[in-house]
Amino acid sequence: MAPATDSFDLAGLRLSSGEGRRLHLEVAIDPFELGGERYVLQPPSQPVRLDVSRTIGNGYVLRLRFVARLGGPCMRCLAPATPHFEVDAREVAQPGGGDELESPYVTGDELHLRDWARDALALSLPTQLLCRAQCAGLCAICGADLNLAASDHEHASEPDPRWAKLSELRFE
Repeated sequence: MAPATDSFDLAGLRLSSGEGRRLHLEVAIDPFELGGERYVLQPPSQPVRLDVSRTIGNGYVLRLRFVARLGGPCMRCLAPATPHFEVDAREVAQPGGGDELESPYVTGDELHLRDWARDALALSLPTQLLCRAQCAGLCAICGADLNLAASDHEHASEPDPRWAKLSELRFE
C-alpha cells in the first residue's frame, strides 16, 4: 500500500536538472457538494501516481493521475449514482518564470497534493452526475421514475388558461 500524504516534500527527492521520478502515493480527497447534494469519494483515500521532473532553474514539472469514483444521488432521477472519472493533471512550477509558470500547489519545494488532487477531480467532473448515461429522470407531472415507468407513460395535457376564452367561440 502506498503512503498516505496531504503534502509532499519535493526537495526530499534530491533530483538534479533533467532527472525524474515516479511515485505511487495515497491522498484523501474531501467530499463535493454539487446542487445541494453531497458526493463522497469511494474510497475517500485514492491511490495516485505522481510523476516529478526537475527543470533547469530549480523548478518542477508535475503530472498527477488517478481514477476516482464518486457516490451520491443521480442529478436526474435521484437514484444512487457511482460514476468514475479518470484524472490526468499537469502543473509546472518554475520560480521566476512568471504567472504562467507558477503553480498554486507548489510553495517552495512543498507540493500540496491533497488540494491539487481535489481541484483536478473537480475540473474533470461533468455538469451532471448521473446513475447512467441514458437516465430518463423523473416525470415533471407525477414524479415517477421514467427509468422504471412503462414506455407509454404520459399525462393528458391541461389546456393553457390563457386560451380558455377561445374555447367559447362557436362557428355556426
